[in-house]
Amino acid sequence: MDIGGKLKALRVLKGLTQEELADRAELSKGFISQVERNLTSPSIATLMDILQCLGTSISEFFNESPEEQIVFGREDYFEKVDTDLHNVIQWIIPNAQKNVMEPILLKLEPDGSTYPDNPHEGEEFGYVLQGAVSIHLGNKIYKAKKGESFYFTADRQHYLTSKTGASLLWISSPPSF
Repeated sequence: MDIGGKLKALRVLKGLTQEELADRAELSKGFISQVERNLTSPSIATLMDILQCLGTSISEFFNESPEEQIVFGREDYFEKVDTDLHNVIQWIIPNAQKNVMEPILLKLEPDGSTYPDNPHEGEEFGYVLQGAVSIHLGNKIYKAKKGESFYFTADRQHYLTSKTGASLLWISSPPSF
């Protein structure tokens, strides 16, 4: 681990100069410079003082767990093709099934439908990106076209169909796909 480089990155992130950090930690600017360039190593006590001045702990500093991914691209999608129902589901957030909200990109082929979803606790939200869909909710049918959204509580039997094909963002809470 590059302790000096990591300390420098934290210092810069906090908007401190070497002199300001040195003053706060009661050290010399030259010592901070040498530590950041890995020319010297601080004692554990000195490192703890420096880290306290930088607003972190020794356990957080040495934690090397991978950074959480926040932004996802097409290469991160997981796709499921259902040839029986003539649709394609793309999970646009990896492992979204474990989340409270599960956003997916759903593509309905012409005359395709999603499988009927039994009544359950939760909510469903959708935004039609392309085409048009029919939302079958209980014994009623609602229509939504490109640029329109839908929302309903999932306490009735529900599914989607499309005569012409459609792409939509569908968010389900809790996940039901």
